[in-house]
Amino acid sequence: MTQIHNYNLYPELAVFEENLLKVGDVHQIYYEICGNPQGQPVVFVHGGPGSGCNPTQRRFFDPAHYRIVLIDQRGCGRSQPRGATEQNTTADLVADMEAIRLHLSIAQWLVFGGSWGSTLALAYAVQHPDKVTGLILRGIFLSRASELQWFLGQVQTFFPEPWQALCAFLDPQERHDPLSAYEQRIFSDDPNRNVPAAIAWNAYESSIMALLPRPAPATQTIDGELELARARVQIHYIRHDCFVGKTDLLGQVQQRLSHIPTQIIQGRYDMVCPPVTAWELSRAMPHAEFRVVEDAGHSAMEPGITSALVAATEKFKALG
Repeated sequence: MTQIHNYNLYPELAVFEENLLKVGDVHQIYYEICGNPQGQPVVFVHGGPGSGCNPTQRRFFDPAHYRIVLIDQRGCGRSQPRGATEQNTTADLVADMEAIRLHLSIAQWLVFGGSWGSTLALAYAVQHPDKVTGLILRGIFLSRASELQWFLGQVQTFFPEPWQALCAFLDPQERHDPLSAYEQRIFSDDPNRNVPAAIAWNAYESSIMALLPRPAPATQTIDGELELARARVQIHYIRHDCFVGKTDLLGQVQQRLSHIPTQIIQGRYDMVCPPVTAWELSRAMPHAEFRVVEDAGHSAMEPGITSALVAATEKFKALG
């Protein structure tokens, strides 16, 4: 369990290809590619569920070495239609990743996923182990009931103020079941009802992301449509146990991924995805390198986590 220091994000970079890929009857999946067109392929799997990708996430990878693929999952970010939950399951997202790999004629790729993205990265690797050259996993989440119960209440042991703020948005008689109350509002057709609820729901997770409070931006423009899409997708997945449910993902990992080089990176004080899950994953993957960042929470943008993630991409770069 080694802490990593002194690695910074790479400079900002532009994409050289972006497109929408039609999948199924409902969805078009946004993907973008940047870095070296002939480089080592890596796919970035974002968290949430519901978050979408952003330009900073391109910067974990050396653009001279990597062919960097970022995908907005169904209903997320720039994928269309935003916030759509029909035909939107973990199995669908795994199939979308594979469809994009085939569409881009990539034989194999390194898979990089954090938080919910770690669940999806593992689910993909279990289904397609021969297509994965390695795994970089951060803030481990396995979508088990115990983890969802932590996020939806038990975390108030450490963060009573954000929990109080989440519940204070609701009527007193609804506060015993915040998930149902927010679900009713967020899936309402009334923008005066659904958008404010989505903003409050998303703010809850944002407020428990980092070990130290992050200063609020001086000016902040809120995209109500994007906030609503994110909240709808996340609640849809939580309602269905992220479509993982009672699946023994750890058992599948142990059976099918023992040959895949893996880096596991975890903040010691991660309050979104507590470290016990990362530890259990490391026990199921004894060949993996397990790194705990002692002065970090959940966010990939905390200095120690960022440094460890870039160090991991550098290691896979050296391995080729």
